[in-house]
Amino acid sequence: MTTTQITTAVPFKEVTDHNGRVYRIGETDRDIMGRPRWTMVLFPWLGMMGISSSEYAFTSAEDTLHEAHLWNSGHIFWLMGVWIFFQAAVAFPAGQLRESGKLPARYAMMLGALGTLLGYLSLAYAPHVIVAYIGFGMFSGIGAGLVYATCVNMVGKWYPERKGGKTGLVNGGFAYGSVPFVFLFTSYMDLTNYKTVLVSVGVICCLVVASAGWFFKDPPKFWWPKGADPLKTSEDPRVRRAMEKNPPAVKQYTPREAARVPVLWMMWFCLLCTAGINIFGIAFQVPFGKDMGFAGGIVATAMSLKAIVNGTGRGVIGWISDKYGRRNTLIIVCLVLGSAQFGVLISGTMGSMPFFLFCSMVSGFGGGAIFPLFAAMTADYFGENNNASNYGMVYSSKLISGLVGSGMGAVVVAAWDYEGAFIIAGSIGLASAVLATFLKAPGRSDTAPLDKTPPIGREIA
Repeated sequence: MTTTQITTAVPFKEVTDHNGRVYRIGETDRDIMGRPRWTMVLFPWLGMMGISSSEYAFTSAEDTLHEAHLWNSGHIFWLMGVWIFFQAAVAFPAGQLRESGKLPARYAMMLGALGTLLGYLSLAYAPHVIVAYIGFGMFSGIGAGLVYATCVNMVGKWYPERKGGKTGLVNGGFAYGSVPFVFLFTSYMDLTNYKTVLVSVGVICCLVVASAGWFFKDPPKFWWPKGADPLKTSEDPRVRRAMEKNPPAVKQYTPREAARVPVLWMMWFCLLCTAGINIFGIAFQVPFGKDMGFAGGIVATAMSLKAIVNGTGRGVIGWISDKYGRRNTLIIVCLVLGSAQFGVLISGTMGSMPFFLFCSMVSGFGGGAIFPLFAAMTADYFGENNNASNYGMVYSSKLISGLVGSGMGAVVVAAWDYEGAFIIAGSIGLASAVLATFLKAPGRSDTAPLDKTPPIGREIA
């Protein structure tokens, strides 16, 4: 072992396994930022809650926006599609800027907060629908994309040994943070107060995102938490089980290297399909419920339950994937998501309110669970150092799924009614489960054990 002496405040050691992957061990979370790392779950969670209303509650404001601005329903769904397009489009370039050091996490969050505010201001005061497309669709979408990419990848860096549950918890804020706004837009907002409501929501969300972002800090490259040696069997059963089911990536893949691996594009396509189903449900559950004769309060309750279960499911599924493996969990989630679409259709045509609420919750669970699974899986397969960029490539599939699930979903509903649209969505979900069976970590077989060879390393003190 070669030892190199340099001046540093806290001693650490870099060890290298037989694959050439480097781990930096010895420093604690308090050594790096002066506080425990669980705070880097709390603040990203709050940041995600601050942007959640723009996607999950937006369609609940459809009727009021239609009457206030005389926009037709098609514009409402395409506005959501454009927002999702820009939210996904910024993921990869934001990751590149973040990892190059040109865009610190704190600044990314501040820009995201500003975009969120501009989005709601444009919905309140837009003199023409084009202004809403620019203000809400583009600026708010870009801002949300910056916040999403920063929050999800931040928590994975601080919990490389047990990223599933923590990533899922943070990701869940993107859904259930919208619950009060669903009721606000559905039951309270009308033509007499819509400007006040929209501006107030924009200011509140802006302050939440900015306040949370102020405390963001990245760990050093290659950092691994003290007491969780990646080259030895951990005494903590939770860490040991998580690393056995989801071994660390064999190397830190750069975006260029990851793009050459076929499994990344298989993940991209699988996320495209499942995210499209999720967005379709968000966009059309409310109008479908109303068309089936359910009262507005029931529909709002169904949408709120969907958002709650969507968010809660993200945290629960992350914890489950730590125990049973990311790919196995994803297969089950795809089956649940696809089956739930048939359930929503059947319950609506039957006029069964309890069954409709149940299927809505199941659909929300499946639709939410896919995102933390893919975020954690990307880090498992390609490493943490470039995860913002690598997951940005996978997440870019939402560019298409947003437009397909919302905008094209409206076209399909108009052509084949809700029956045809839900049957197509359910079938795609079941097909995604088949595709998920082929996802394997590059450079590692399903049965490959964790590296137990003595590490090669250098101590730095």
